[in-house]
Amino acid sequence: MKSFLSLFLILSLNFSISSAQQKQITGLELSGPYLGQSPPTDEPKVFAPGIVSDGMHNRDITISADGKEIYFCSAAGNYNYSAIFVTKLINGKWTLPESLPFASDPRYINLEPALSPDGKKLFFLSNRPDTENGETVNDQDIWVSERQGDQWGKPYNLGAPVNTDAGEFFPSVTNDGALYFTRDDKQTRKNFIYRSRFVNGKYTEPEKLGEEINSGQSQYNAFIAPDESFIIVPVFGRSDSKGGTDYYIVYRTPDDKWSAPINLGDKINTAQTQEWSPYVSPDGKYFFFMSTRLNSERESGKIPLTFDELKNIHNSPQNGNSDIYWISTRFINELKPVGWK
Repeated sequence: MKSFLSLFLILSLNFSISSAQQKQITGLELSGPYLGQSPPTDEPKVFAPGIVSDGMHNRDITISADGKEIYFCSAAGNYNYSAIFVTKLINGKWTLPESLPFASDPRYINLEPALSPDGKKLFFLSNRPDTENGETVNDQDIWVSERQGDQWGKPYNLGAPVNTDAGEFFPSVTNDGALYFTRDDKQTRKNFIYRSRFVNGKYTEPEKLGEEINSGQSQYNAFIAPDESFIIVPVFGRSDSKGGTDYYIVYRTPDDKWSAPINLGDKINTAQTQEWSPYVSPDGKYFFFMSTRLNSERESGKIPLTFDELKNIHNSPQNGNSDIYWISTRFINELKPVGWK
């Protein structure tokens, strides 16, 4: 999450659906992988329009390894209202999205969920005070909840050395437990990507990653592949940007060498400014990303702006708020430099 959001008071958003809407969504009887959505190929598609991407600010997705749990975030009111939601595949049908109990306090930020690859932990961003350790300051920190059967336990602050009095956010976890995350630099007011290894049950002192990953004026919200073979980083301020913030991929060798950053191109990056939440599905087939692109038919002027149409735009994706898109991950191998391991 970009650091400026710490200025907002984030309130939770109960996923309010009228009885008629519930009947409509339930009547769809969503089943099958990925909420029963038709999978994309090499062109990005809005993910689950009207269900996940619904006209609010939709962003931040994470999926369980078996594909039966999908977590995502929605926000409204210029980010004054937000929460983390989950939908589950139970008895062959997807449930209505519900806010997580521990991520619905209206006083605090609760965004950017990240499941550990083994599904036992759910990391997320919150600015709630760490009362267990006597802290009362609302500071952006990384929190975690551990799975207890089919429920999640009480979240706890990761503490030092990951969390500091600066802002830490957007966790991403590897197979061996290493944590990649973003940290604010209080002096420069810029954001950088850090990594902390998980050794003997503890996190090591985080290291600020090199210029291949931290390659722009500011960068944030990086997704690391569970095997650490690549990282996708939203970067602001590079000369090869399509506009604003763009998604870049950086490849890694087993001996921890990183390639130069590569822009993901016109299909994924646009001149829109809010492109900063990447994710690759556990099966490796799909890249999910946040974008604020607009509906092309509306942009062409073919649809008159009647009162009803404006209401329809307000309650639909591609209205200027962020949506979650997905596309085939074939580009990951296609962009890899020749000879790269």
